[in-house]
This record gives sequence, C-alpha cells and structure tokens, in this order.
Amino acid sequence: MNSASAAVGGAATFVWLGMVLAISFLEAPLKFRAPGVTIAIGLGIGRLVFRALNAAEAVLAVVVIAAVATGSPGPAVVALTALAAAALVVQIAAVRPPLNRRSDRVLSGEDPARHRSTAHLYYVALEVVKVLSLLALGCFLQAV
Repeated sequence: MNSASAAVGGAATFVWLGMVLAISFLEAPLKFRAPGVTIAIGLGIGRLVFRALNAAEAVLAVVVIAAVATGSPGPAVVALTALAAAALVVQIAAVRPPLNRRSDRVLSGEDPARHRSTAHLYYVALEVVKVLSLLALGCFLQAV
C-alpha cells in the first residue's frame, strides 16, 4: 500500500476508533450515573450523541474506504475495512431503528423495564466488532 494512502487511512481509522471508544464505552454508560440524570434525559442525550457519532463515523468510513481503495491494499486491509464499514451500516440501518422506537416509547412515559430490548446488545456487540477491526486496521496501515 502506498505511504500517503496508508497515512490518511491510518489517521482516519484511529480518529474513528477513538470516537467510538470515547462515546460508546465511556460517555454512554457514565451519563446515567450523573446526579439528576433521569432515564428520559439520558435517552434524549444519547439519541443526539449517537446520531452525531454515526454521522461522523460515516464520514470517516468514506475517508478510510477512499484511502484504502487508492492505496493498492492487501487482502487483510480490505477485509478489515469492509468489516468495520459493514458493522456501521448494520448499526445504522438495522439496529438503531428498533432502539429509536423503544426510546420513543420510554420518552412517552412507558416503563423502560416493561419491554426489554435485545437491540441494545446487538449494538454493543457490533461496537466491539468495530473496535477490534479498527484497531487491527489501524495497526496494518501504520505498519506500511
């Protein structure tokens, strides 16, 4: 892979990785522990934050894909790029809609314990897949 594409791709990959770690694994669980933050307030904040995160991730995914596509990558780089991008697409297209419907119900007054959702577990599992693939991708790109 050429060094310019690897540098751009690596930088975008590590920025993307940092954003996911900071938001999904720090901000999201901690906001519900802050004094005075109700479930409704936490959900409202979470929806805004994750909408912004996913938009930023989409931009970074395009940058990474473009860098990889123009850099004559090896098969591992292509596979890791595809895996990270696919995880993001599944989160946005398939997992977030049920999460949004559930948060709509909770925000309208429904008891959050009444309807437990497995969608959140799928979202977290995809975040783990994304983190691992981005970490490996970034390492591959920096090794060039």
